[in-house]
Amino acid sequence: MPLLKRKPFSLLEPPSDLQPRELVFQIRFTKEIFRDYQEYLKRINLYRQRIWTCKVTGKSNFTFEEALVSEQRASEKVQQFPEEFIVPTLRTIQYSMLPLSDLVRKIKAELQESLVEGAKLQGKKDGCVHSCKIIKVLDEEAGKGRYEVAWLDNDDKISGTAVVGEEDFVRKKLPFGREVLKSYIRESTYRSLPWVIHNNLASKYGIPTDTPEELKGKISFLNGCVIKNKKRKTSKDPQEGNAGKHKRSKVQTENGSLGDNELENGDESIKYPIDDQLVQPGADDPIFTDRPTPSRDFSIQMDSVGDLLLVWDFCSAFSRLLYLWPFSFEDFEKAICHKDSNLTLIVETHASLLRLLMNDEGLYYIVTQRKKRKPKITLITWTEYLCDFLEMIDISELTTHIPTIKRGHYGLLEPPIKLRILKELVDQAIATDLVRAKIDERLEERQTLAASKRGEALEEGKKKREAKERLKAVSEANGIVPEQNSGTVEEVTCVAGSNGAALENGHVAELSSEQKDVSQNGESNHKSGGLREKTKKLLEDLEKSKDERKDFLEKEMEKRVIRTNSLGKDRDYNRYWFFRRDGRVFVESSDSKQWGYYCSKEELDALMGSLNPKGERERALKKQLDKYYSRISKELQKRSKDIARKTAIEDAILRRSTRVRAPPKDNPSLAFLQYSNKWKVLMG
Repeated sequence: MPLLKRKPFSLLEPPSDLQPRELVFQIRFTKEIFRDYQEYLKRINLYRQRIWTCKVTGKSNFTFEEALVSEQRASEKVQQFPEEFIVPTLRTIQYSMLPLSDLVRKIKAELQESLVEGAKLQGKKDGCVHSCKIIKVLDEEAGKGRYEVAWLDNDDKISGTAVVGEEDFVRKKLPFGREVLKSYIRESTYRSLPWVIHNNLASKYGIPTDTPEELKGKISFLNGCVIKNKKRKTSKDPQEGNAGKHKRSKVQTENGSLGDNELENGDESIKYPIDDQLVQPGADDPIFTDRPTPSRDFSIQMDSVGDLLLVWDFCSAFSRLLYLWPFSFEDFEKAICHKDSNLTLIVETHASLLRLLMNDEGLYYIVTQRKKRKPKITLITWTEYLCDFLEMIDISELTTHIPTIKRGHYGLLEPPIKLRILKELVDQAIATDLVRAKIDERLEERQTLAASKRGEALEEGKKKREAKERLKAVSEANGIVPEQNSGTVEEVTCVAGSNGAALENGHVAELSSEQKDVSQNGESNHKSGGLREKTKKLLEDLEKSKDERKDFLEKEMEKRVIRTNSLGKDRDYNRYWFFRRDGRVFVESSDSKQWGYYCSKEELDALMGSLNPKGERERALKKQLDKYYSRISKELQKRSKDIARKTAIEDAILRRSTRVRAPPKDNPSLAFLQYSNKWKVLMG
């Protein structure tokens, strides 16, 4: 059970008078039952605070549920603690007064030196080293231990026995580390300093439970708990004792006080944010807008939109590595739904992924070598390479379509099958050394850019302070009092880098000398206005340069994005995605079976106005949308203009082509038919 402020915590017992059909509130991970909704919320708030400690690992800053998961995982490791080391370990632990780290060191040293029954190690036999297992510890002879061992073969089966001396063993590292041993100590005890193991463990392994003589009188035991016998300090201030009573509020429950479990009093408000499903309308709530309904006019089946986005996003992010010229999401969707078996966009996408697998010289490379395939994939042969891949991965759902593909009818496959094949190709591509190396390269570049951004921010701050001091000194020397809101002092900023530094220093020096001349000529009042104008112009130029530099670094970091992460979730666990290469905000249902999108700034504003910050998920989502608002709204507005332009072009083309039955080739809606892989052309 997780610890609260490193002290044991007790769960509430269910009410004894519960009726079979009574409506109650139950906490999912503790199964505690509440009749009162406010009490339920208070307990949930307590569990969601990062004040809990994992009892097994000792790690803190968890929520209650995170601490439970940590304990479960740690306990699984503890269960693997070697049986032969349990008894000597428990004997060392029992009533030890050592701190945990010292206790771990002592146990490891003792186990490394001692040889116990059941221990597996290496022993010398006929001049060679063999695996063996200690069967029995014999009496010492001439001051050296003697042991009966069983020699083990490669399958850990006994091939013979012998009696050997301690010097015949080859020491080896213990089969567990410090963290496992620490977890085992915490798991097997209910008290530290002194460490006291659980009664059931003591009984099972025969560990003495009598209090050592040196500890008698210092501690006493009551119902399995250890109580230190210490004198209570008396307060010199008679009011101090009463004041201490009000420092902590204890909540009384049906099974008594919760001790140190601090909860809010009943008359205090709920601490937000809380789980979104628990949020109730409040009198202080702002007026929320109605959440807009996402558009769902996809050409492809709804449950395949996720795979479509995944494949398209990977191909867009690694287009240079794949030598695949980028294409829009709409063009990709139309191409997948098209019935043409040799559509250029589809052929080039498959060929790029297959070529990457061949260049990685992995399993697919070996398959193509055995079939003596040529390294160049063409419009005529690409399906042969694709069938080789499908045979290699051997997924029955896909291999059944190999005959159709071989007959040249790839276009007749259903879009979900096409996407499933492409998804398998992408999964294989992600595992290649080439892609992993590119990911590492981009991570390193992003870290370098981030470090540069931080360094420039520090440099700007330094130069800002220096410029303030210089300008203040110039003003005071000429009796000029800087205006607080004029921007001449309070808004001084400088551009990082040698160019910005030279600009600033040069202008400041120039202004200082000019001011000196003005003072000498007795015309300070007339020149002070010119000084301020020049200073203002300088600051504006520097501020502009700083913003441009910041935008440049952010754009460079964006270019090195490895994958797209979701913006967050709403109260119903719907996920929101923004793909910068598409410009829309996509909405994914909690079960990933429904998709939609927002494509206008008005819809984005309405979405943000509908989010309730009292809920944890919607609060986090709103924070992300606020962070990227300018970027997203800019892309949405750009997309709206592009759509309007394309619509106008389509209308104009159709009006000019009223006597032509087939749609003209330059129609924007048919751009996917005209796709050309320009990378392939550039590479020759």
